Amino acid sequence: MPLRFGDNVSTAETDYGTVLLDERAGDYWELNPTATLVVRTLLDGGEESDAAAALIREFDIDQAQALRDVETLVGQLRSSGLAS
Repeated sequence: MPLRFGDNVSTAETDYGTVLLDERAGDYWELNPTATLVVRTLLDGGEESDAAAALIREFDIDQAQALRDVETLVGQLRSSGLAS
């Protein structure tokens, strides 16, 4: 399922990844370049498997680890209320 940020979430890409602002709570989240690649892939309509494949290509990690990393990040973003 593609990722979507809530209307109350602002994003800004930086030299070090992406910063998310939860405007409801005033909390900032900083995503490293790995997480930024995952989020960008999902926001562009990709599936979690597509994001894992992007991690494998970019960072030369094994598929199982890439899938776990993507699932963990997506779970955290959704459980925090930042994304659906």
